[in-house]
Amino acid sequence: MLSRYRLSILAVTFFLSLAGAVQASPAAPAGTAASVPTEAAPAAVKAASADAASVEVPAVENPYGLSALWNGSDAVAKGTLLILLLFSIGSWYIIVAKLLAQRKLHKQARDTQRTFWDAGSVRQGLDTLESGTPFHFIGSVALKATEHHSGLLEHVDLNTWVVQALHSSVDTVKSRLQDGLAFLATVGSTAPFIGLFGTVWGIYHALTAIGLSGQASIDKVAGPVGEALIMTAIGLAVAVPAVLGYNLLVRRNKAALERVQDFSTTLHAVLLSTTTTSSPAAALKAA
Repeated sequence: MLSRYRLSILAVTFFLSLAGAVQASPAAPAGTAASVPTEAAPAAVKAASADAASVEVPAVENPYGLSALWNGSDAVAKGTLLILLLFSIGSWYIIVAKLLAQRKLHKQARDTQRTFWDAGSVRQGLDTLESGTPFHFIGSVALKATEHHSGLLEHVDLNTWVVQALHSSVDTVKSRLQDGLAFLATVGSTAPFIGLFGTVWGIYHALTAIGLSGQASIDKVAGPVGEALIMTAIGLAVAVPAVLGYNLLVRRNKAALERVQDFSTTLHAVLLSTTTTSSPAAALKAA
């Protein structure tokens, strides 16, 4: 009887444990399924990041700058910008052109030093020089002065007449060397003030527009005022190269003019030298 009772208890315990196992068995797939999204989450985040990176962000147009300054300016401001632009173009053209001309002049001075003084006469020396050069021009004027010393000019001392002709020709060359320098000096001295005028004009109109709109926030003030200040920067950008170019060209002109004056002085001594003849006029005509 007791054994049957024990067997019944064991049977009930077995069935209860079996029922508990059956009920717990569906939870395992649920736990596995829950773990899948946890492991797949980084991959999903990476895919979303890649999609977001592949999307092109539209370029935002800058509401300020030179284009906004030009589009929002009136006739006076646009005229100021055009004047500064013309000043800049003219300055750079003169700087480049004068540098090339000075370089050519130095080359002509070296060629003159090498060929002219080895000639048998002044006229033969002029034939070795390129026509149109400053040295050829000075030599031609001096030689012409010696050949046309007649009439009323005979009352002028020959030495004084030749010196005057040489000085006149050297002054002509000097004047040609200084062509364009006045423009550079004008640009260097006036461009900052023209830019400042554009700034004052732009700020005046910007503040007037802000006052009429009744909005004085930083985004309404910074843009128009900043655009107006660009005028000052443009004026300085035009003036600085003009001033530097002016100083450079003046220094190089001084070196070139020294070579021209040395040539003129030596030519004067050659023309007035008396070697084998007693008459200076005859010697000059023979030269």
